[in-house]
Amino acid sequence: AQVVESGGGLVQAGGSLRISCTASGLTFNQYTMAWFREGPGKEHEFVASHVHKDGSTYYADSVKGRFTISRDIAKNTVYLQMNNLKLEDTAVDYCNAISDYETYWGQGTQVTVSS
Repeated sequence: AQVVESGGGLVQAGGSLRISCTASGLTFNQYTMAWFREGPGKEHEFVASHVHKDGSTYYADSVKGRFTISRDIAKNTVYLQMNNLKLEDTAVDYCNAISDYETYWGQGTQVTVSS
């Protein structure tokens, strides 16, 4: 099983970007899907999650109101819509699939916000 991120890139501050994570080899609707990120010189941090059991979503305070996580079960894909991007959102964003028994990480996708 694996998860693969895509959609990262360079965007100006105040702009928007949507990144995607597509899962394969696992039963997608049995996994909570989450995004984490690691900015330059920063710790690995939680960004957002979508719980498979009830569809609940959670966000880090730093992205609340700007980012939206969503899931397309038919495509085995989770999205992170990022609006009003700030310089401090520059990071490698990682997708994480979590079940009661195992977890999978993607290789990351670079998001760079310029002034």
